[in-house]
Amino acid sequence: EVQLQAYGGGLVQAGGSLRLSCAASGFTFDTSAIGWFRQAPGKEREAVACIYPRQSSTYYADSVKGRFTISSDKLENTVYLRMNSLNPEDTAVYYCATDPWCQNGEVGISVEMVWGQGTLVTVSS
Repeated sequence: EVQLQAYGGGLVQAGGSLRLSCAASGFTFDTSAIGWFRQAPGKEREAVACIYPRQSSTYYADSVKGRFTISSDKLENTVYLRMNSLNPEDTAVYYCATDPWCQNGEVGISVEMVWGQGTLVTVSS
């Protein structure tokens, strides 16, 4: 079965940084796309970034370009999200998932996705 576990969230001040990790198993990590998504209270879940680990191709939502960096470690079956210059609008539960829309310079939610358990990121003013 496909399993994904996001971790590394916490409380940071505005302007600070965090690195999230997503440990994956149960699928072919090397040939899959993996994405990071987030959902703030009362808001829809939105795409953040995605990566094809085999090619190291990455895509980012406009809201995080220049601040967030997605990367992968194929040996460890892990995807990371380095978040810099955090602001309170980044406060959300962050999820990793397989098979997002991740092509043509865009990242988004698709019906093929399998979601993992999220981790909470809170950014204080």
